[in-house]
Amino acid sequence: MQTRIIDEDLALVPFYPNEEAALPWYQDRDVCKQVDNMDGIYTPEMLRGMYNYLNTHGNLYYIRYRDVLVGDVCLRDNDEVCIVVCKAYQNRRIGRRCIAEMARLAKEKGLSKIKAHIYAFNTQSQKMFLAAGFIQTDIEWYELKLT
Repeated sequence: MQTRIIDEDLALVPFYPNEEAALPWYQDRDVCKQVDNMDGIYTPEMLRGMYNYLNTHGNLYYIRYRDVLVGDVCLRDNDEVCIVVCKAYQNRRIGRRCIAEMARLAKEKGLSKIKAHIYAFNTQSQKMFLAAGFIQTDIEWYELKLT
């Protein structure tokens, strides 16, 4: 995998172990609730386990915005897209642009659609995925048909 340049401010960098940058995103209770519907925070061991799983079951990238790592995004082998943007960088359309890049990657891989699991209470992510062209297919599932 190589770095995927989205625009002059935004790029997706192939995963490499970097707990120092990533752990703070997963120690924000609000972010953990949005992403995993958990009331706690990630430990370093949980973070390593999650990244190991995603990296061996998909295409995992860090999100680099203006030379700062601000989150991660993965296109899993089951065609599911997962994304986390740390709270300080949310609401800048970073997520939407990263999802569009994951759709391009999915097309390159010959996929006809991608999907996202979003908890019913996570209206912020729902709005972002809908703005990226996804349609809701079930209570907590969204899908984007690739053309």
